[in-house]
Amino acid sequence: MMTTEGRVRSAGPVLHPRICAVLTAVSCALHLWLAASGHHGAWLGILMIGLAAVCVPCAVHIWRHSRVGALHQVTISAVAMIGLHAVLLLGAGGAGHAHGERPTSNAVDTSGAAGLLLVIGLEITTALLAATLVARLRRRAQIAVAS
Repeated sequence: MMTTEGRVRSAGPVLHPRICAVLTAVSCALHLWLAASGHHGAWLGILMIGLAAVCVPCAVHIWRHSRVGALHQVTISAVAMIGLHAVLLLGAGGAGHAHGERPTSNAVDTSGAAGLLLVIGLEITTALLAATLVARLRRRAQIAVAS
C-alpha cells in the first residue's frame, strides 16, 4: 500500500508498536534522569544507566520493525522491574524504599510509595502492550501462512 508521499506503508500494526516503543523510551529516559539526579547512590545510578542502555535498542527495533525478540526482551524486563519495585515497596513496610543517605523518620512519607506505584503501573502497561503486540504479530503471521 502506498501513501500520498509515495512511500510504502507498513502492512502490520503501526500505532501499537509506536506506543510500546515510546513507553520503553520513556522508561529509559526516567532511568537516566534518576541516575543523573543522584538520589539512589552511585552503584544504583550505574545500574540504571546500564538498564537504559539495554532498553534503547529494543525501543528502536520495536519502532522500526516490531521485532518479536525485542518485544520479548521488553516484556521480560518490564515484568522483572515490576517484581523488583514491588519488593522494594513491600519490603519497606509499604512506605517506599530509602533514597541515598537520608535519615529515616517516624513521619508517614508516602511520596516513595506513590513513586514506586507509578513505576509499577508504567511497567505493567509496557509489559501488556509488548505482550499483546507479540500476540497480534503471531496471529497475523498465522493468517498469512493459512491464506
